Amino acid sequence: MKFVYAVEGLSLWVGRAFGWCILILTLSVSYEVFVRYVLNAPTVWAFDMMIQMYGALFLMCGAYALAQDTHVRADVVYRLFPVRVQATLDFVLYFLFFFPGILALVWFGYEIASDSWRYKEVSFNSPASIQIYFFKSLIPVSGALLMIQGAAELVRCVIAMRHGVWPERLADVKETEDLLTEADMDTIRSVIPGK
Repeated sequence: MKFVYAVEGLSLWVGRAFGWCILILTLSVSYEVFVRYVLNAPTVWAFDMMIQMYGALFLMCGAYALAQDTHVRADVVYRLFPVRVQATLDFVLYFLFFFPGILALVWFGYEIASDSWRYKEVSFNSPASIQIYFFKSLIPVSGALLMIQGAAELVRCVIAMRHGVWPERLADVKETEDLLTEADMDTIRSVIPGK
């Protein structure tokens, strides 16, 4: 579990760090709307910066989402299975689909990023000619982080297959609906003894 928690800690740290892109994105969109519609002086750089901030957020928070088990999954039938069956199914599917897809992301992402650095690529959509080779470097980096987090998920699956219980994840923020559900359960427990 030390390995799992070390990898999850890294994924949480990177996800939180790149989560600040939301603040930058919000401020830049607000600024662009103000100068465009109030001052009638749109910027040439805001659109490209917004795309890069959103892209960075999307790429670099993938491992965070995997570490927190927040990726969307169609678990209508899956959740009815015993934990050992869930873990075995996850283990097999990681090898069949996840790792080949992430390996392709790293491989081709590296090619895309290295070509972009070689050409000192700039955005062709903008008159500001913003450099995008820094941004494209995030593609293989995000794939590597997902690969490492995927290895931690495999260890988690093995532990669940052996013990029949999923190991606890490192705690971070919770969805509002989860907090409300916990609050409702606490209320039910306080009103109905033995629940």
